Amino acid sequence: MPKLRRNFLFATGLVTLALLYTLVILADFFAPYGYNDPDPNASLLPPTPIHWLTVNNRTGFYVYPTQQGPVDLQTGERQLIIDRQNPTPIEFFTRGKLFTTTGAGKVHLLGTDEQGRDQLSRLLYGGRISLFIGVIATGISFTIGTLVGTISGYFGGWVDQLLMRLAEVLMSVPKIYLLVGLAAILPPQLSSTQRFLLVVCVLSSVGWAGLARLIRGKVLSLRERPYVLASQVMGASTLRTIVYHLVPQLSTDLLILATLEIPGLIEAESVLSLIGLGIQPPDPSWGNMLSIATNPSVIVLQPWLIWSPVVLIIVTTLAFNVVGDTLRDIFDRKPLSS
Repeated sequence: MPKLRRNFLFATGLVTLALLYTLVILADFFAPYGYNDPDPNASLLPPTPIHWLTVNNRTGFYVYPTQQGPVDLQTGERQLIIDRQNPTPIEFFTRGKLFTTTGAGKVHLLGTDEQGRDQLSRLLYGGRISLFIGVIATGISFTIGTLVGTISGYFGGWVDQLLMRLAEVLMSVPKIYLLVGLAAILPPQLSSTQRFLLVVCVLSSVGWAGLARLIRGKVLSLRERPYVLASQVMGASTLRTIVYHLVPQLSTDLLILATLEIPGLIEAESVLSLIGLGIQPPDPSWGNMLSIATNPSVIVLQPWLIWSPVVLIIVTTLAFNVVGDTLRDIFDRKPLSS
């Protein structure tokens, strides 16, 4: 029963991650609107109700055209102006979209922001940055960490001393302050692509040091194994010994550690974007979409703008952690630890 439960959690985590990455990769299809398509008459609308109606002998899903009305000075809430006389049909698989409308009514399943931009569309397009920044940064930091740790553990001596002292210097610097400091000096005129690449470099530059120390400890034990010594005796080159005999022994541990590292980098990007040092509006990421939470009135009056990116960050983090923990249990091996 415990093993079955672990496998169920593992499958759930994999399916969740596969679904999230599919949605963001195919955001052009699943998002009903562009991520920066403003509608000043539809600002801060709540999630759109969907109605099953029969209109002009056509039965299907409809929405009513909705706009924000005047503000109630007593409560601060805005009244909704709903045109119930002109329901707009929801059309599926048209104009290259999963669903959309062609009339006055618009579909906003998760509401709209202060500029009238569709929240669902921004979440899907923003997920491309938030999800892939963790994967790419982890790939870079793990490549550097594995290379440095393997060289340090295999050769030892002054090479080991030099590389490990460098890693310790990086590990002694508080990551959050380093991230904020490096991100703060980025020129404001950078494009989103350039800022994305720089944030990736910032995150990966501080993530390899701890991994290098863990890999180094593993390699110190592996290099004395009989198959490694036999490879050296038979005249195999250092590169061949490392690539064919050491790295494969680290693959399982690296896979487990990567699934546990990615959520932390996703959260780091979210924090940087939340405080204005990451991806800048109007380009969305889950982090900068949360920056509106600094306005207390939004938390009270428009909570749909807050809970949707929060839920996605939490679900993504839990899914990666479940996959990593279950992989560790399935292989019944203790991952690298200090």
